[in-house]
Amino acid sequence: MPTPQLQLAFDLALARVERLLGNDMKTAKGVSARSQLEKLEQELKKERALALERETVDRDWVKKTVRWVVEWVPDSELALVAALGAIVRAAPATDLP
Repeated sequence: MPTPQLQLAFDLALARVERLLGNDMKTAKGVSARSQLEKLEQELKKERALALERETVDRDWVKKTVRWVVEWVPDSELALVAALGAIVRAAPATDLP
């Protein structure tokens, strides 16, 4: 059974993405981040389903995703990066490297 913390961490990250989509967030370069946020939302939904099924988080997916988000997220929205980190922290202890 998936941990409630893992499910909640994904839900909170998705909620943050949805809020940023509604606020028409701009990238660090000042252009619309809509396409990046929509892609991130799709990735989070896909990985959430997989993580809850296997009861673990794909660490490679997290690393790749965090690196990609850091490339375009503005400094004013680093909470989005923190939400991704919360997913890792919520993973069961047996999943740690």
